[in-house]
Amino acid sequence: SAGRLEFLDRLEGLLRERAAPVVAVDEALKRRDFERLPAGGGLGRTRAMLKVEDGCANFCAYCVIPYARGPVRSLPLPEAAAEVRRLAGELLDSLSGKEDGSELMAVVKMRQGGAQLLRRPANPLWVLFDRPSNRGNLGSLLRSCDCLGADGLILTGHGVDLYDPEVVTASMGSFFRVPAVQLENSQAAAFLAAMREEYPGFQTIGTTAHRQHPIYGANLTGPLLLMLGNETDGLSYAFKQSCDQLCTIPMAEDSSASSFNVACAGTVLLYEVSRQRAPQKK
Repeated sequence: SAGRLEFLDRLEGLLRERAAPVVAVDEALKRRDFERLPAGGGLGRTRAMLKVEDGCANFCAYCVIPYARGPVRSLPLPEAAAEVRRLAGELLDSLSGKEDGSELMAVVKMRQGGAQLLRRPANPLWVLFDRPSNRGNLGSLLRSCDCLGADGLILTGHGVDLYDPEVVTASMGSFFRVPAVQLENSQAAAFLAAMREEYPGFQTIGTTAHRQHPIYGANLTGPLLLMLGNETDGLSYAFKQSCDQLCTIPMAEDSSASSFNVACAGTVLLYEVSRQRAPQKK
């Protein structure tokens, strides 16, 4: 996306201009011998860049972990840390794009793969978001998926970039916990067909702003895919046709609003699923 390219161009330029502040950390850091590391001294705020292999959702390979205040020995170093570098705090502040430098910054290699990256428990709950057009909504939905136990998020159609910095920020860290994949419509259709074969009783519930079946009247206790549509146009015709049921979140009779914000709607639906499934939890 344009946001990613702009960030990477800025990163490359700053590293060329200010190579001097980029210094290798003592070999003791690699050996996790914290006693030999300086406690900050006159270096001000510094960060440590570590090459890691990580099991987090949506990214792998490279992670930048901060050392903002306090002794270096407080750094949460991964066991898999290999190549380690230290950057001057001013450089990291310049890269963060914020007035107050981020407490955690990452340059990551995007994870490649399709629907196979989604978790597949015995009783799955997935969410499909068709043509998302707002970065904040996508990030907020990722956060709700994390909070309410969704096993993955599927994005379809032309929409905002999952890796846009605003999406990552709005997710408040849930981006790194919830598997999210971008699928072509044909791939999504194939995934639905495969899940109907794999999970007896699997159903798809679509959302609509028009008065349909209230969501609390649907049985959401079995294997399930919730479908949310574009903020303006809703679900595409093809996805509506593939739904087993179209449901609505009932609104106050005297409400002047025509619908919920899509992230809010997704949160309400996920909570209803969690509420219905709660008695089954051991």
